[in-house]
Amino acid sequence: MSDALLERHAEALRLFGERVRDIRDDQWGAPTPCTEWTVRDLVNHVTAEQLWIPPLVTEGRTVEELGDAFSGDVLGDDPVAAWDRASVAAHAAFAASGALERTVQLSYGPARGSAYCSELTADCVVHTWDLCRGIGADDRLPDTLVEFSIKEVMPYADALAASGMYAGPVEVPAGADAQTRLLAMVGRKGWDGETG
Repeated sequence: MSDALLERHAEALRLFGERVRDIRDDQWGAPTPCTEWTVRDLVNHVTAEQLWIPPLVTEGRTVEELGDAFSGDVLGDDPVAAWDRASVAAHAAFAASGALERTVQLSYGPARGSAYCSELTADCVVHTWDLCRGIGADDRLPDTLVEFSIKEVMPYADALAASGMYAGPVEVPAGADAQTRLLAMVGRKGWDGETG
């Protein structure tokens, strides 16, 4: 399980990083399906998520201890380099011996490192689709990542909307493919060009 999880995590980071490299200079201010966020805001959010991982997983720090260390702009003058550094360090933290079995202190309470890794992998997959939409790139996601993310999100899909972090789930048309089902769970209307 741990090798497969680390492979999916690496694959998700790689895919998001490829899309970050695709962003043209005039696209950083473009809107995304995350209605509050521009392309830069979205990349900043996913990069900041990676920055939390080493101190929480490797150092055993808590969210309270870190405070607002990763709030605000974490991209600086070179967003691609900032993403590369953060994603490499994040994956290394999860790949370290024993990291997936460790208990991590998250904002909602203690969790196994493997659960934290799974959650952030699925989050990265969904935000890759958001980024594709924001920059007009091909938004087909790899089947391996879609299936992984469906299994991860399904148990708490209803709670996502209640948290206010995602739009409510949307109805899925009969015969919808796996990617459409995943996007519907997280409030994205991926089959008709609308965004949620």
